This record gives sequence, structure tokens and C-alpha cells, in this order.
Amino acid sequence: MRKTFLLFFLGLAVFAASQATPKGIPLAVPRPSPAAFQALETINPERIRAHVRFLSHDLLEGRGTGQRGGDIAAEYIATQFALYGLKPVGDNGTYLQKVPMVGITPSPETTFSLVPASGSRMTLKVLDDYVSYDQTQQPQSDVDAPIVYVGYGIHAPEYSWDDYKDTDVRGKVLLMLVNEPASDDPKFFKGKALTYYGRWTYKYEEAARRGAVGVLLIHQNEMASYPWEVVRNSNSGEKSYLKLDGTPKLKAAAWIQLGVARKLVNGAGLNLEKLMSDAQTREFKAVALPAKLQARIFSKIRPFESNNVIAELPGSDPKLKNEAVLYTAHYDHLGIRPEMPGDNIYNGANDNATGCGVLLELARAFGQGAQKPRRSILFASVTGEEQGLLGSEYLGKHPPFPAGRITLDLNYDDLPPLGSPEEVEVSGAERTSFYRIVEATAKDFRLTIRPDAHPEAGHFYRSDHFSLARVGIPSFSINEGVKYKGHDEAWGLQQDQEYNEKHYHQPSDEYRPDMDFTGDATMARFGFILGWQAATLPKVVSWEKGDEFEAARLKSVE
Repeated sequence: MRKTFLLFFLGLAVFAASQATPKGIPLAVPRPSPAAFQALETINPERIRAHVRFLSHDLLEGRGTGQRGGDIAAEYIATQFALYGLKPVGDNGTYLQKVPMVGITPSPETTFSLVPASGSRMTLKVLDDYVSYDQTQQPQSDVDAPIVYVGYGIHAPEYSWDDYKDTDVRGKVLLMLVNEPASDDPKFFKGKALTYYGRWTYKYEEAARRGAVGVLLIHQNEMASYPWEVVRNSNSGEKSYLKLDGTPKLKAAAWIQLGVARKLVNGAGLNLEKLMSDAQTREFKAVALPAKLQARIFSKIRPFESNNVIAELPGSDPKLKNEAVLYTAHYDHLGIRPEMPGDNIYNGANDNATGCGVLLELARAFGQGAQKPRRSILFASVTGEEQGLLGSEYLGKHPPFPAGRITLDLNYDDLPPLGSPEEVEVSGAERTSFYRIVEATAKDFRLTIRPDAHPEAGHFYRSDHFSLARVGIPSFSINEGVKYKGHDEAWGLQQDQEYNEKHYHQPSDEYRPDMDFTGDATMARFGFILGWQAATLPKVVSWEKGDEFEAARLKSVE
């Protein structure tokens, strides 16, 4: 192993000495020191296994946000940081950054009906027909509002796209599609890759900004990239939100089944398939349906605090130590559902005890290494990812270092413990000035960079690195591809499909002794070198010119 990594370092140094990025950041950074190499070698898959086994144990009850198990997980991670000799950079000299939240649990007394101008009232059954939360954080809200179909609900001036046009949607409920207009043109909504405009979070935000009182997102497997089971499990029981800060919110932030939407539209004398087809063009105009949403929404409101867990390894350079490389991974999952029969603990072994295991092993390797990098290294295990990237959103707004002085965020989320990988996914890295170092490092690790296997799913906008990108920090996640040593690509794709269909956000996402954490350790080593290199560059990393996050980066470094 030592000979392999010595060759890796020599190869990286030769490549770096001959290259420079278009942004002017030289890649001719010093070769990682022998001490860095020694720290890298200590990264061990069995230590990652031990963390995953504990964090996904039934005793932690699924690590629910604002629940006992989640708090235990945070304390466990803080304890590990302390054992590694890292500096606490949370609140009041601790490792914990308090995140003010509100838990909202829909009450069984809630009624939710679609009422056509003529015909029968459609009284919907929660979880089977719809899911909905009152984002206004009130114990009771009443909705009696007309429904307007707004296609994808997108206003994107850079693509000359406006589903709203001159339609006044104040006080109305908006029926809309998930995802975004279909395209193979990378210059139009980035082609097959989903942009943030296609995410349900954007659609809720935009509707609320325009004064709507509710949104009904139409669920379709192909558009959402996951089945109704995922929607139901992610939107049942208590759901957490950041404490209100004056941003407009919806009384009814809802999903409805495709069949419910079809019945509603057909009852209005229209054809849903035609409306969906019409929404594919720039000429689309919103359609007022002769129907209302009538709902009386009761919610249990529980203010609470959850915690991000943050530690720092101060840098060695007197000037550059005031800048940092950030590693992130969320520790929360979906908790326990007492009302469910049978196995009702959402253990979240893959999602995301694996990412936490990698983060902790990185923290140990850096913290116990004989030499510190030039820039400081931050480690943040965040809360509330499954609730809508809440912990990382709060971290982005309240970072331990100013965002302009955080050169890079490397995030770990849901790394399948399937063996030795021959590929790595770094979707979003190509949008940064750091990408050529990523390419060189992947080559020396003998890893093929695999394009996002499902760009239509918008994975870049579904994990915590996105929250850091929104405040300008160049950010991306590191994960395995689908090709593993001893298996063909078809095998990897089959494992991916089986996990998504049978275990993702299910109680069956559990630790098993036969899991192979070799790949998780490889991803940790890969990220270790990337972080060390980012900590050594003479300038902070930037987004490529024209990227959607470039403006935020330029503002943050002013």
C-alpha cells in the first residue's frame, strides 16, 4: 500500500507542476508531506464500520431531528471530535451549534377536500391521497381558495421561462408539476440535469413569495425520481422547520397522488395529460380550474432546538489558517414512528450513518496526524437534512468562518458499503475551479469519474453541500459510482435500483455485518487528499464563470 500511494503522490506532483486552471489558480501545489501520507494510511474501513453500527443501532431510534436518538448521535459525534483533539467551534465553547426549529405534526382532525364547482366533493385521505404541512407554524389554519394550474411553477428569466406570466396568484392554491421542462439542450435548464427550479423546495418558495396560500404538487414516479412511498414516509409524523424569520410561507405545502390530480382535472372538463403537455412550452399560460381547496388544518406545534456538531483543526500557516476547508455529513434520519406496526425504526445505516463514519474517520486522521495543513479544516455533522437541509442551511447562514474564507465544502451522504469502487461521483465539482485537481486525484487513485447516473433526479440540490453553495462556497459531494472490483456495471446498477426501491427511507435501511466498507474508506482517502490540496492552494477556490452560484461567491469574498 505504501508503494502505491508514494507513486500516487509523485504522479500528482508531476501533473500539478505542468497544469494551471483557466481561473489562474495554479495546480503546482506542494506534494503532500510524508506526515500527510502517514495520516492517510491510517484511514481504516473497520473504524467506519464501528461508527455506522453504533449510529444505526435501534437504541438511537432512527436519529430523528429533535428526538432523543438524534441528540444522542450529536453527543456521540461531539465526543469523537474531543477524543481527536479538535477545537470546539460551536456555541459558547462547545462542539454544538444550536439550531432553533419548530416541529409540526398534522392532526387527525385535519380535513382536506378538493371541491369542484359542479360535481362531488373529493375528501382526500392523508398519506394515501395526499400529504401536507402548514409552514406558517400555526396550530390552526383555514383554506378556502380557488385552484390555479401553473404548469411547473417556474420563473426563470435566464431561460426566458415564466409559468406565472401576469397571473395574480395571491390567496390562491397552485396545482403544479414537479421537475422542470424536458430538454436535451445543456443551455436550457441544463438539459437532462435537474436544476434547482425543478426541486419541490423551490416551487414552495416561489409560490409563497407570490402570495399563494397553498401548493398541490402532482406526484409522478418518473418526474419525482422516487415512488409515493418515499413522499409518504418523508411527510408523515412530525416534520421540522427552521424557526420563522419573516420569509413568506404556505398554509398548505402539499403533494397529491397522480390519480387524485387526474380526477380533479377531469372533473373540471379538462385533460391532465394535455395540461402536462402544454406546460412544456414557453407559451404556456396558467389555467384557473373551476374548483377549490377547502381545508381546515390542525397542527401540533413543538418549538425545540437541535444541534449541528462543529469542530476545527487550526491551520499551520499564520495567514492561511484564517481560511478553511469544510467537510460535512448529516447525522439525522427519519426517527421512530410509534404508530406504525412492526419495524418502525428508520435506522438510516446507509443514509447517512455511512457519511458520518467517513466524516469521523477523516476528523481522526487529520486530528491525530503529525502535521497540520496550511489552512484550517472544519468538520460539521449537521442536523435536519431529511427535513429539507435545515441544519446546513443554518450553518450556511451562521458559519464558524465567514463564507468567503471557506475555500471548499466536501460533503458525504449515503455511501453504499458494497466493496472496492472503480468509480467516483463528484457531481458539481466540474462547476468549480478545483475540478482539474479532482480529475488528477481520481486518476492517481485509479478511479474513473462517473457522471451523475441520474442527472434528472437533481442530486446536487438534495444534499447539504447545496446549502453551502447557496451562500457562495464551492461545494460538492463525494460518492462511489456503480462499478466495483469483481463486478460489472450491471451489478452496481442493480444494487442501486434495489436500494432505492426497497430500502431508501425505509426501516430496512439497517446495518448488516456483511457490509463491506472498503469503498467508504477509499472515498475518505480521496477526500482527505482533496481537502489537503485545497488547504494548500495559494487562492481560495471559485465557481466557474457564469455558474448560478458565482454571484454569491463574489459577494462573499468582497
